[in-house]
Amino acid sequence: GTLIAAAGSYLVYAGIRTTSMYYFTMEEFLVQRSAHVGEDLRVKGWVRQGSVKWDPRTNELAFELARQDGADPVPVAYKGVLPDMFAEGREVVVEGRYAAGALGARQIMTSCPSKYEPAKTES
Repeated sequence: GTLIAAAGSYLVYAGIRTTSMYYFTMEEFLVQRSAHVGEDLRVKGWVRQGSVKWDPRTNELAFELARQDGADPVPVAYKGVLPDMFAEGREVVVEGRYAAGALGARQIMTSCPSKYEPAKTES
């Protein structure tokens, strides 16, 4: 019985360890990035204006993740389908690994606008 309980506990621990990752705002990440080299993490920031390079033939995307004002950019490399609503100036969450001064993204999630306004109609 003890062996089964130990094995079950180990499986739960291993499952939590492999699926858990740090989540940072851009400000938090910039302060702590050197401590998280080689780790899986999520970083929320903004796609810096003028930094997007997309190749639809190879599905390779490169851009800079920055603060909302465009300051302190971090290069991001991603290969995959371009996320819906991905655009310069948009808030995104990048999930991947930080190494060699850049984020290698496995997934990019875009944020929906927090406020929707109805279309203006002429009176």
